[in-house]
Amino acid sequence: MNCKTDTEIKFNDLKPGVYNYDIQLGGDFFSRFENEKIHDGKVDFAVRLEKNERLMMFYFSFSGTIETVCDRCLDKMTVDVSGEDALCVQFSDTEVSDKEDVVFLRSNEYKIDLAQWMYEYVAVAMPMQCLHDPKDCDPEMTKYISAEPTDAPDEASDKTIDARWEKLKELK
Repeated sequence: MNCKTDTEIKFNDLKPGVYNYDIQLGGDFFSRFENEKIHDGKVDFAVRLEKNERLMMFYFSFSGTIETVCDRCLDKMTVDVSGEDALCVQFSDTEVSDKEDVVFLRSNEYKIDLAQWMYEYVAVAMPMQCLHDPKDCDPEMTKYISAEPTDAPDEASDKTIDARWEKLKELK
């Protein structure tokens, strides 16, 4: 079992079989990608590689925390992420499929960098909406959220109906 922070795996010297890797992703890793949602984090990946002559299967299992911003108050917060995924790598000099979970490498390739896929697995594992507990939100920001709108439409404009709609009512 190899523990590393590098996401590049050299497979040219590997015989067919199963190989396990522990990969730790930190702030340096996440700063390489432009994403306004993920600012920092620490995520541990357990990667299992099943290598055959013309095919490699990567099985990913990960868990950790990501630093992001609260969607309500824009203050920093941490979010737990975890998940499992798989990636199929085939050796072929011609691409025969456009499936997202299948990658084609030329037969003369000797390594693969898993960084992009690992980053995407973490990004997809994040919740759609990241929110603090309301009592932990920045009170300075939340006062603007709960404030009443100043330029609310007056009720008289809601009661006037567009003449085109009146004509449609006559069609009944």
